[in-house]
Amino acid sequence: MDRNAEWVEEMLEKLLAPTPDLPENLRKAMRYSLFAGGKRLRPTLVLAAAECCGLRPRKALKTAAAFEMIHTYSLIHDDLPAMDDDDLRRGKPTNHKIFGEAMAILAGDGLLTKAFEAAAANAAELKLDGEAAAELIRLIAYGAGGEGMVGGQVADLAAEGLGRRRKAARILEAVHRRKTGALIAASLDAGAVLAGASNAQRGALRAYGECVGLSFQIADDVLDVIGDKKKMGKLGSDRDNGKLTYVSLYGLDGANRKARALARAAHAHLKLFGPKAELLHRLADYIIERDK
Repeated sequence: MDRNAEWVEEMLEKLLAPTPDLPENLRKAMRYSLFAGGKRLRPTLVLAAAECCGLRPRKALKTAAAFEMIHTYSLIHDDLPAMDDDDLRRGKPTNHKIFGEAMAILAGDGLLTKAFEAAAANAAELKLDGEAAAELIRLIAYGAGGEGMVGGQVADLAAEGLGRRRKAARILEAVHRRKTGALIAASLDAGAVLAGASNAQRGALRAYGECVGLSFQIADDVLDVIGDKKKMGKLGSDRDNGKLTYVSLYGLDGANRKARALARAAHAHLKLFGPKAELLHRLADYIIERDK
């Protein structure tokens, strides 16, 4: 993971280098959040999936960086006053606190669109045929868009204050399969497409991604209650904001049991790949054991 993160950092530096047509104040705002820390999980999943399917990981770096840019854009917009209204992200003032709301919105827009430029460039470099290149862009857009991450955020806003009402469990899972899980599943699928994977390989990796995406969100909900706020770089909690979470529905023990069950299912989906999937196996465990 450390090696992959270093490679991704280098690629992000290249992609966000100064250019004559990119306004410097916009570039600074984009870089501020992009390089504010983070686990680089989604890029690592792109690289690990590509490697599982026979492509050298470095060949997938632009697409890996694209997923980090999409993830960062979503965080910038989530923190805005109209959304979660957060002042801190990873222990630092949120983007709009430094650059203002208008520039924060534009920084997110810039990162989102830059991501598609990077993924398309990656497809061209690998000489993917037209169908494969179009599929790469389609799956990224679907995972990030209204049927995926954005739609999940909309559903999450609608679920605030739902508490323990009937059907809350079903709603909660549907929210997070889109809000968190869709982009994680897409990152694995993207690595597979870049590598020219079979339909069976793509299906196995997407199924793995759906499991780890949901377990990631459950682990987040648990950490929101028991985690060290200094390590996590935040002040408040979802409980304070009346948000529907796995802990509020199932308690800490119940949420942890669900996360472990999802990790076991994730491992099972990787049987097709044998020892090539070692990093993905380790990531499935890391996601539910991390402390921030």
